[in-house]
Amino acid sequence: MKIFRDIVEMQRWSMEQRISGATIGLVPTMGYLHKGHLSLIEEARVDCDLIIVSIFVNPTQFGPNEDYGKYPRDKEGDIEMCEKAGVAAVFIPDVDTMYSHDASVCVIENSLSQGLCGQSRPTHFGGVCTVVAKLFNIMQPNVAVFGQKDYQQVAVIRRMVQDLNFAVEIRVAPIVREHDGLAVSSRNMYLSNDERQQALSINSALNLAHESFFSGQDSAVEIKNLVIRQLHEHCMDVDYVEIINGFDLNPVETVQMGDVVVVAAFCGKTRLIDNCIL
Repeated sequence: MKIFRDIVEMQRWSMEQRISGATIGLVPTMGYLHKGHLSLIEEARVDCDLIIVSIFVNPTQFGPNEDYGKYPRDKEGDIEMCEKAGVAAVFIPDVDTMYSHDASVCVIENSLSQGLCGQSRPTHFGGVCTVVAKLFNIMQPNVAVFGQKDYQQVAVIRRMVQDLNFAVEIRVAPIVREHDGLAVSSRNMYLSNDERQQALSINSALNLAHESFFSGQDSAVEIKNLVIRQLHEHCMDVDYVEIINGFDLNPVETVQMGDVVVVAAFCGKTRLIDNCIL
C-alpha cells in the first residue's frame, strides 16, 4: 500500500493507474476509521481495481464554534486499517498542502445545501464541496463512495458532480449500525455511557416513524411529532426532524414510499445525525 502526502505525487500516481487501464474507487474520509468506513471500501471494491482512501480533517467544513480542534484523529491506526482492508493507496495531506494561505476559491451549492444541516451550519457544505472537488481533481476516481448517514451531503455532492461535469460516479453505501442500533460515527467517542443510552432514542424514533408509515399514517406532521416526542422523552435536544423528498430534499406534507425521515439532535454537546428511507 502506498502512502501519499504530496498532491503532485498523488495526482501523478492516480493518472498513471488510469492510463494503465485501472478503475479507481475513492473513499473520502476525515479519518478515525471504523466499520462504517470499511463498508464504503467494500462497496468501492465491487467493480474497481484500485481503492484510494483519503484521510483529511477538513477545516473549511467546520464552523467557528464546532469541534475541528478536538475531532478524533488516529493516522497510524487508520493506515493499519486501510492496509488490512487491501487499499491500494492512502492520501494524507496536511492543511497547508490542501489550502494555500491565500486560497480564494470555493465551491458553493445554492439549493440542496440551504435547509437541514445547512441551516444550522451555514458554511458547512461550501467546505464539503470545495474539498471534495479538490479530491476529485487530485485522484481522478472513476467511482467515489459516500455513506447514506450523511444523506444531505450525498445529495449536494451529486448535484456538484452533475453541474460541474465531473467524470465520477457517486455511490451510496447503507448506514452501518452498532449492535444496539446506534449509527456508527467517529463522534460517538464523545458520548459518555449515559449519553450513549440516550442516543439510542434516535434509531428507536426512526423505527417508530417507519412503523407508523407502514401502518397507514401518511401525515408528515404526525410522524414528525412522533419522532420529536420520542427524542424529547430521552432528553435529546432536537436540531431538526424533517420528512423530505429523497431527490430534491424538499419537505413533504403527505408521506410516500421513498421519502426520508432525517434527524439531527444533540446528545449532551455531541451533534448526531441519522435517517430512515421509508
